[in-house]
Amino acid sequence: MTNGTKRRVVVVGNGMVGYKFCEKLIAKAPDFFHITVFGEEPRPAYDRVHLSEYFAGKTAEDLTLAPLDWYFDNNIQIHLSDPITHIDRENKTVLSHHGLSVPYDYLILATGSAPFVPSILGIEKEGVFVYRTIEDLEMMQSHAKKARRGAVIGGGLLGLEAGKALIDLGLEEIHVIEFAPKLMPRQIDQSGSDMLKNKLEALGLKIHLSKNTQEITGNDSISGMTFADGSKLDVDMLVISAGIKPRDEVARLAGLEVGSRGGIVVNNYLQTSDPAIFAIGECALHNHMIYGLVAPGYDMADVVATNLSKAATSESKSFVSFDMSTKLKLIGVDVASFGNPFIQEPDCQTIVYENKSKGVYKRINISIDGKSLLGGILIGDAEQYNMLLQTTINNLVIPKDPEDLILGSRGGESDGGAGVMALPDEALICSCEAVSKGRICHEIVKNKVTTIDGIKKCTKAGTGCGGCVPLVKDLVQGTMKAQGIYIRNILCEHFDYTRQELFNLVKINNLRTYDEVLDKFGKDDGCEVCKPAIASILASLWNEMILQKDNATAQDSNDRFLANIQRGGTYSVVPRIPGGEITPEKLIVIGQVAQKYGLYTKITGGQRIDMFGAHVGDLPQIWEELVAAGFESGHAYGKSLRTVKSCVGTTWCRFGVQDSVSFAIEVENRYKGLRSPHKLKSAVSGCIRECAEAQSKDFGIIATEKGWNLYVCGNGGSKPQHALLLATDLSSEICLKLIDRFLMFYIKTAEPLTRTATWLNKMEGGIAYLKSVIIDDSLGICEELEKEMQTLVNNYQCEWKEAVETPEIRKRFVHFVNAPEVKDPNVKYEPLRDQIMATDWNKVTA
Repeated sequence: MTNGTKRRVVVVGNGMVGYKFCEKLIAKAPDFFHITVFGEEPRPAYDRVHLSEYFAGKTAEDLTLAPLDWYFDNNIQIHLSDPITHIDRENKTVLSHHGLSVPYDYLILATGSAPFVPSILGIEKEGVFVYRTIEDLEMMQSHAKKARRGAVIGGGLLGLEAGKALIDLGLEEIHVIEFAPKLMPRQIDQSGSDMLKNKLEALGLKIHLSKNTQEITGNDSISGMTFADGSKLDVDMLVISAGIKPRDEVARLAGLEVGSRGGIVVNNYLQTSDPAIFAIGECALHNHMIYGLVAPGYDMADVVATNLSKAATSESKSFVSFDMSTKLKLIGVDVASFGNPFIQEPDCQTIVYENKSKGVYKRINISIDGKSLLGGILIGDAEQYNMLLQTTINNLVIPKDPEDLILGSRGGESDGGAGVMALPDEALICSCEAVSKGRICHEIVKNKVTTIDGIKKCTKAGTGCGGCVPLVKDLVQGTMKAQGIYIRNILCEHFDYTRQELFNLVKINNLRTYDEVLDKFGKDDGCEVCKPAIASILASLWNEMILQKDNATAQDSNDRFLANIQRGGTYSVVPRIPGGEITPEKLIVIGQVAQKYGLYTKITGGQRIDMFGAHVGDLPQIWEELVAAGFESGHAYGKSLRTVKSCVGTTWCRFGVQDSVSFAIEVENRYKGLRSPHKLKSAVSGCIRECAEAQSKDFGIIATEKGWNLYVCGNGGSKPQHALLLATDLSSEICLKLIDRFLMFYIKTAEPLTRTATWLNKMEGGIAYLKSVIIDDSLGICEELEKEMQTLVNNYQCEWKEAVETPEIRKRFVHFVNAPEVKDPNVKYEPLRDQIMATDWNKVTA
């Protein structure tokens, strides 16, 4: 088709949806259209979904969806900083702000939305921002340098994202103001809101519900806020993120039909009241609904692109409705809702799981007949979201015990074939790009695309919000397995090997550093996936000091400073206390150190005393004192053995049948410092009353009259699972021998960041196979496993002892490279917990 006969398409708006329309149209009919795009902003389309990552280090270039060259390469004329101001429907032309007049055959309005700014006295003051564009973020970044206390108006999705932005900007105090009596009122119920509120407050945000802002106070700049109930709040920065309003101004001026509360009215083909003009995204009002998520906007773009290119493709499509289920990670907290989250009994059966100590809330709504999943809410742990959503949308059969949907099948048993492979071919795996299961399976089976990156390139599944990637991965592996194709779960794009293969290659070649492994078996510079995985392999093989030999940069962030980073940038100090047994002298030392450095102390569920609030520069001095008193690193920061919990056993308890304390100490001292794919927890109970909770641990030991029962692969936390019995009535010597074999087999075969419970659940043959390997020596490797464990035990050294005694390592522990080595002696330590407790909460929340 020549340029003279190409249909002229003008796109008004160059946001995510406007860009997606252009991409879809040129993909479907590259030679049928001449496309012109007008954008209001000075830059090409960028990713607003991940806008908050701008403050976490991403640049505007990182967020860009396509550079200007992409438009030029696809013969798209683009005009930036030049919004359309007038539509001449009679002559089919548009007029831009800079005076350009461009004719069209089809006009696509993708003008999006603007922030809703409530009418509040003083809203125009300096220091008050909206949260919408990169330019908004740049102004916020500049102002934040002189601000200490910030607030956000809006406790919905956008408001909590804005709260995350203020955290990343480093403000000392952050408040979230919500008019409704709960957070995220359109997505979650009251109980879910309460759980989310508790989790956000634990992260340092101060949440104010049922608050109506009346006035922004201050002279030229904001200094505070006054509320309808008479209370006040001192702030020097405010972000308005209270919702959106559709950008329908140019449509109104053109006489197109708009809704009474805004939005350009469209039909199922996204046509406006003028059949040559279409509206897509957040400016479009379809069936009295404005869709505020990117996925329905992308689907709208696909509908219009499909119908305009019908002459070339013979396809047609309509937009009827869109599922508004969503999964987000708000300020590090998983939040998801799907289907109908608010339906109530007696119209359904509701099952709720709530774990306040872990900050997890799960609610599912089941049909009255118990056969269908209608919807639900997940807070704190949304790992099951994708399959729950698919189960709801596709009306899949649910388990006989519906609680299994959120708790998992007890005992680690198979789900009987349910999962992604049970979905129908038309099931939508990626809602952002409208990619079905059948489309992905076709690429795997017919075109031999067997990697996630390959699926992304050929289908674009997983390139939007990224929430569907775990489901895509399961589908790739499930389809390959069904086709009889051997699955190699390679580590990442830089290593064409599985973790198990790399483990053996590193051992055979006696490689000791990440750089040596990368040079011999990898490519490019590596990434944040392979670096900690390789570091874990090196530690599990050689048990050398992890910060030696230039391995520090390959570690996880916590391992780099041998401490867990906490809120506010401080660190925790966790000495090892084997079996929970401690002398009065060591208790006194912990108290003295905590008092000297202003640390908050807490006795944990693992029978240790944790100290919080340490500055990175203080860590070597703190540990120098602790090491001198006989303490060792507790490895609370590492993927390694954490604790071996114990009851008091026969030492004090009248029910005890074995000395659980002594054995717990022996077990912990044997495996301390052992690095593994994920953290390890253990416990020893002195009788079947199970006071040490051994059956919820990765390996747990329970006393019997004849010895010890050994349980393996249990898991506490948000997905609890009981450990399974491996062997009974063992002597202490045999029990340790079996633990040696079990742990080394796990270390050698598990995937990165896989807990023992998940490892066993995915193991073909399950506990029966594990018993055959560990007890019956079916693979003939038990002697080797024991020797490898003994080598690691022999090589153990306290990491913190070595760190404080090695100048090259010790000098790493500074906040800034130019920080003084010696603190000002006049510096006074103030306990962090005391500061929190001393806060005048009446003043803050009144």
